[in-house]
Amino acid sequence: MEYDIRGESGFADVEISLDTNEQIVAEPGAMISYSPGIEMTTDTGGGGILDSAKRAAMGGESLFMNTFTAQQPGSVTLSPPAPGDIKARYLNNETMYAESGAYLASEPNVSVDTSFQGASKFFKSGDVYLLELSGVGTVFFDSYGALREVELDQGEQFNVDTDHIVAFDSTVNYTTRRIGGLKSKAFGGEGKVAEFTGPGTVWLQNRDFESLAEAIAEELPGGGGGDDDDGVGVSDFL
Repeated sequence: MEYDIRGESGFADVEISLDTNEQIVAEPGAMISYSPGIEMTTDTGGGGILDSAKRAAMGGESLFMNTFTAQQPGSVTLSPPAPGDIKARYLNNETMYAESGAYLASEPNVSVDTSFQGASKFFKSGDVYLLELSGVGTVFFDSYGALREVELDQGEQFNVDTDHIVAFDSTVNYTTRRIGGLKSKAFGGEGKVAEFTGPGTVWLQNRDFESLAEAIAEELPGGGGGDDDDGVGVSDFL
């Protein structure tokens, strides 16, 4: 398998070239195009229906996955749902964790499962689960906005707003803590910071959906800035 990631730092897509009998598993809705001779099937993914159902209920991922199988050499082009970057990471009997919406695709020998992060919730948006990606093969994951890679040496520390976390290696240790401040007071809740300690790699995004949604809500009639006479609110646009 070979791949070409195009249009980075904005509107990325990835073209994956498959030899005969090679496969790639992808999230529904990710496919842009595929060559003649590539067969697409939809099922519950390599982890089985129990793992897939658990992903849907707890990790925010779809119950079903699309599998592309090359009957002859060809290519599949995939893209994430939001503007941003795509990153490929090869796992060699390794494990990494990703935010639930960051998974785009992977080779079939990569297991996609969920990992409980404690009742305190990992992200301020409410998720208590991360995706756990392990096995042998390439994983493609995406960000909202530009993607930044931070490599941490043994004992090196790095602090990140949790809603800017895309993925990190399982070798990285972390703790989370709540923070206050103007942002917290303005939006009626507390932010959250993850304190990472190396060794390993952490991937960050320079935008987050929570802040975008809050900014839009403030500008809409009936949003956070007060109610208008027409009673139109955020829910009318969803």
